[in-house]
Amino acid sequence: MLERLGEVLRKATDKVANAIFLDKNLVDGIVRELQRALIEADVNILLVKQLSDKIRKAAMDERVKEADKKEHVIKLLHDELVKILGEHKQLKLGSGQNKIMLLGLYGAGKTTTISKLGNYFAKRGKKVALVGLDVHRPAAKEQLKQLAEKNNLNVFVDMEENNAIKTWKNFEKDLKDYDLILIDTAGRHNLDEELVKEIKELGKVIKPTESILVMPADIGQAAKEQAKDFKDAVNISGVIITRMDSTAKGGGALTACAETDASVYFICNGEKINDIEEFNSEQFLSRLLGIGDLSALIEKIQSVTDKGKAEAMQKSLEEGKISLEDVIEQVKSMNSLGGFDKIKGMIPGLGNAKIPEGVMEKQQDKIAKWEHIIKSMTKEERENPDVFDEQHSRIGRVAQGAGVNNSDVKSLLKQYKMLKDMVKQSSEMDMSKGMSPKQMQKMMKKMSKGMKF
Repeated sequence: MLERLGEVLRKATDKVANAIFLDKNLVDGIVRELQRALIEADVNILLVKQLSDKIRKAAMDERVKEADKKEHVIKLLHDELVKILGEHKQLKLGSGQNKIMLLGLYGAGKTTTISKLGNYFAKRGKKVALVGLDVHRPAAKEQLKQLAEKNNLNVFVDMEENNAIKTWKNFEKDLKDYDLILIDTAGRHNLDEELVKEIKELGKVIKPTESILVMPADIGQAAKEQAKDFKDAVNISGVIITRMDSTAKGGGALTACAETDASVYFICNGEKINDIEEFNSEQFLSRLLGIGDLSALIEKIQSVTDKGKAEAMQKSLEEGKISLEDVIEQVKSMNSLGGFDKIKGMIPGLGNAKIPEGVMEKQQDKIAKWEHIIKSMTKEERENPDVFDEQHSRIGRVAQGAGVNNSDVKSLLKQYKMLKDMVKQSSEMDMSKGMSPKQMQKMMKKMSKGMKF
């Protein structure tokens, strides 16, 4: 996601910070690199030119001392980019019932997004209901139903009724006890009169607290016209941008929305249920600059972690005791986060780490094997895997019982030892001072290395 832009931004700030003085040649070189990267990210050329002019003017301002000038240019670059990306506007839910309509054209990903949004708020304690009012697209209701059931979300769809307003009225009584109702609506190839009419009629009946436009990042600067058209026609209150992980045009979509004052509430960066995050331009830029975003990482971890299991794991770690089940939970949690390559940018000092992409993506088969292996072990072996070091014959017995190779058992034991070492290291650190970026980088790299089987 915008990796090229992030790399150029990091190099630009480093060049400015390390320069003895800012001469015209250095500034011109930095500006040219920035221009190329921003245009590759599909940012509007006029915005790129305005930023370039401001950087040149600030760098050549002879009234400012050289030492202060460098700080001024870096701050200017940061502030202007935040402004281009748009002001952070949080989707705040009221104390009563909240009804959110998701709008958008065909192919935007409304139905997938509604399940992600439902899961996001359900993990945060809201009683959520999904309602399917897309009565035109074939299989839309079935898709929403399957996504909801797969992720334990409450869903209301009527497979027989083909009138959206009648469907809503039929379910209205059943929805009274829910804090948050997320409504999937129909799309079209274009925002035509028929779609506008349907959305307005639904709005009058439902009276939504929010009307959110869903659109894909790969439309780039065309997002500006689409956001403006929806805002003028049906008064959208915000935007969710999908497919941020699969395109270089994400910069165009983000900046286009900012130009129309259509605040981006969330971005989706993958196909998994947890691949959604609140958009905050400051934090987003921090990740592009390699500074990291621990608050987003903590938020993401909390959204995928089962509270009971997390507390049990924490207790085990505090006591310095870990089991083979803890190893599997660790890998499952990483998979739920979207893989190490997706979260490394949130960790300070790891944005540039050369960690192979997709190191977590092939772990599902491995986890299934590990679970079979553990079931073939004795109670003593599960709770104290160190006994395998004393009697190597145990490995062959367990492998045969689980129907796997000896190497699969050894792989699990290797991962166990790595987690055990990490727990030991963290317990020996002065936690009152926290973990330094170098310590965190070393530990996370070690974890990543251990995940490549």
